[in-house]
Amino acid sequence: MARRRSRRATVDDVHDLALAMPHVRVVEGTKGRPVYQVGGKSFVFFRNPRPDAVDPETEERYDDVIVLWVADEGDKLALVQDDTTPFFTTPHFDGHPSVLLRASRVGELGYDELAEVVQDAWLAQASPTRRAKWLAEQTGQAGLRAT
Repeated sequence: MARRRSRRATVDDVHDLALAMPHVRVVEGTKGRPVYQVGGKSFVFFRNPRPDAVDPETEERYDDVIVLWVADEGDKLALVQDDTTPFFTTPHFDGHPSVLLRASRVGELGYDELAEVVQDAWLAQASPTRRAKWLAEQTGQAGLRAT
């Protein structure tokens, strides 16, 4: 992921960016935490504390983990192995096409970086038709801005 300069991202941006994608439905997860879906498939969700994600010093469960889908293992590794990003994973997510991000660390990302990750999460779960339409619209908008 190319590091972009933009204002710092916020947790509200996660919600706003997910909701800005087409055909998004928000369902209430356990304990009222939002799950953002496209076509019935989750692409961003705020998960409950679990024993696989704990503070290494206090052993307290993280209560602010956000799960974001990725296209494939290569994209996942690119994010979690880059020491300049706050993304991580746990053994529970081995083989699962997603990365984890603590809400308390969202501000380590620029808005543009977060937007790219949320949009990629949507693209990873959207149907081929929806994906193609959205990508075509983005290309068209970029062309309009360039002229």
